[in-house]
Amino acid sequence: MKRSAWFMNSLFSAVKINLGCSICFLGLILFFSCEQPTQLPEADPDNGGLFLPDGFEAVVVVDSIGRARHLAVDQKGDIYVKLRVPDKNGNGLVAIRDEDNNGKADEVKYFGGYPDTGNYGTGMRIYGGYLYFSTAGEVYRYKMDKDQLLPIGEPELILIDDYKNAKYGYEHIAKPIAFDKNGHIYVPFGSPGDICQEFNRKPGSPGMNPCPQLEWHGGIWQFDANKLNQTQKDGKRYATGIRSVVAMDWNQEENELYVVQHGRDDLNKSWPELFDPWQSAVLPSEEFLRVEEGTDGGWPYYYYDHLEGKKKLNPEYGGDGKIQGDAHLVAQPLMGFPGHFAPNDLYFYNSDQFPERYKNGAFVAFHGSTIRGPYPQGGYFVAFVPFEKGRPTGDWEVFADGFAGLDTIVNTGDALARPMGIALGPDGSLYISESVKGKIWRIMYKGNKSTFGEDALAKLEERKYQRSNIKIPEKELDNLETGMIESGAQVYNLYCGTCHQRDGKGDGNRFPPIHNSQVVNGKNRPLIELILKGLEGSITVKGVAYNGVMPSHSFLSNNEISAVLTYIRKNFGNDSPSISAYEVGTVRKLVENQEHHVQKN
Repeated sequence: MKRSAWFMNSLFSAVKINLGCSICFLGLILFFSCEQPTQLPEADPDNGGLFLPDGFEAVVVVDSIGRARHLAVDQKGDIYVKLRVPDKNGNGLVAIRDEDNNGKADEVKYFGGYPDTGNYGTGMRIYGGYLYFSTAGEVYRYKMDKDQLLPIGEPELILIDDYKNAKYGYEHIAKPIAFDKNGHIYVPFGSPGDICQEFNRKPGSPGMNPCPQLEWHGGIWQFDANKLNQTQKDGKRYATGIRSVVAMDWNQEENELYVVQHGRDDLNKSWPELFDPWQSAVLPSEEFLRVEEGTDGGWPYYYYDHLEGKKKLNPEYGGDGKIQGDAHLVAQPLMGFPGHFAPNDLYFYNSDQFPERYKNGAFVAFHGSTIRGPYPQGGYFVAFVPFEKGRPTGDWEVFADGFAGLDTIVNTGDALARPMGIALGPDGSLYISESVKGKIWRIMYKGNKSTFGEDALAKLEERKYQRSNIKIPEKELDNLETGMIESGAQVYNLYCGTCHQRDGKGDGNRFPPIHNSQVVNGKNRPLIELILKGLEGSITVKGVAYNGVMPSHSFLSNNEISAVLTYIRKNFGNDSPSISAYEVGTVRKLVENQEHHVQKN
C-alpha cells in the first residue's frame, strides 16, 4: 500500500514538473510571439530617396515596372499594380512577390489580356477574394488564388462606361474604386469639362445653370460589387457635385466613404480681371470630403478657399473671388489642401506597425500639379491627416517627400517620380507607387513607438514651410519668371540683341524678327535645338527672306539657355510658358547623341 502511494505521489510530482515546464515553454512561446515583431527587411541606405519622420525607413521594392497607378497588397504580401497603359504585349497588370523577405522583388509578372479602353487605367483593390481593377471605361475583377501569385481564370466585367459617346464629352475619366461592408462598389464619374460652361474652358464663358452635366457626371455612383455587365444606369447616384476624384477610400472605422477632390483649373486664364497668377496657383483647394448618401459637394457652382476657410461662388456663376452665395447649402470639406496638388490616392491606416498617432488616420498621395506657373509646381509628396471619430484632429502633415528628386519643379516633366498609389501590407507596412517609371517603396517603422512624438516630425514640418513644392509660394519672391526674365535679359542683350535688336524686331536686312514669332511660341524642342545647333541657309519669316547665319550657342549653360528662351517667350509680343534648365539638358543630350552617331558613321 505504501509502495502504491509512493508510486502515485511520484507520478503526480512528475506530471506537475512536466506540466510546469510545458506552461513555462508555452509562456515563452507566447512572449516571443507577442513581443517580437515580424522581422522587417533592411531599408535602403537613403530610404530610396525619401524624407520620412524619425524612426521610419523605406526600401525600394521594384524600380521601374512601367507607369504605375493604384496598387493592392494581399495577405501573403504579394503586390498587384494597375498600369496606366498596357505593356507591349497588352498586359495592364503587374504581380510582384518578395520570396525571401529582403524587401526586394524576386518575381515580377505581367498579366491581364483584357480590353483596355482609353489607356487610362487607375483602380486596384482586393475585395471578397477578387482582384478588382479599372480602365478608363471598365471595371473588371479576377478570382484570386490563395497559393499562386497570379489570379486564376479569365477577367469578369463588372461595369462598362461608354464614355466616348457621352453627350457632353469626357475629360475626368479615371475610375478609382472603393467597397463598403454591404457588398457595394463605388465608382466616380468625373465632370466632362472644367466647370460646366457653355463653351468648355473658353475664358469668360458662363456656366450652365442649372448644370445638365450633373445627371450623369460630377458624382459618385454605387453598384453591386458582385453583379456582372453593369452600366451606369444599373447603379445609384450616391453623391453629386464632386468634380473629379482619384483619391477615394472607405473608412472601415467610421463605415463611411471619403474622397479628396481635384479642384477646378485656371482661375487667372479664365478670369484675369478677377484673379492674378498667384491666386490661380494656390486656389482653389483640393477638398477633403466625407461623403454620405445624398451629399452635394457644390460643383460646378462653388469652390473652396482654404486661405479664408470659405466656400465661394465660381465666377462662371456670378462670383468675384469674394461672394459666397448659397455655399452654406452644400457640403463643406473637412479641410482644404493647397490648389492643384492633385490628390490621387487616399488610404486610412488601420494597422499597428506604425505609432499610435497614425491609427485610423488618412494618408493622401499628391501626384503633383501641372498648372501652377509662373510659380513652382506643387504636390509630389504624401501627406498624413490624424483622425478621430471620423474627423481630422489636426492639420495635415508631410509624411513622405523627395519623390521628385529636385528642389524646384518648374515643369511637371522635370519630376523624377510622382507619388500615385497607397496600399497596406499584412504586417502594417505602407506601399507607395509612382507613375513616371513605376517605382514602388515599402515604408516601415523601426523606432520606439512608445516615445514617438512631435520631435520625430520636426524635420518634415520644416519642409512643409520651406520646400517650394509644399509651401504656399511668396507672391514676388517665388515667381520663377521674375528671376529668369532678369537673367535672360542679360543673356539676350549680350548674345542676341546685336542681331535681333533690343526690341526683337531684327534689322530688316540680314537678321529676322523674333517679335510675335511662330517659332518662339512653338514647340519647345525645336526652339532649344535652334539655340544649340545654330542655323545656316535661307529662311522666310513673315514673307521676308533672310540668309544670315546664326552660330551655335551650345557654349551657354542649361540655365542660361533656359533663362534667355523664357525671356524671349515673355517679351516681344510673345506669350508662351517658360522652359526649364532640365528640359534644355534633356534636349542637349539628344543633340550630342545625334552628333556622336553621325561622327561614328
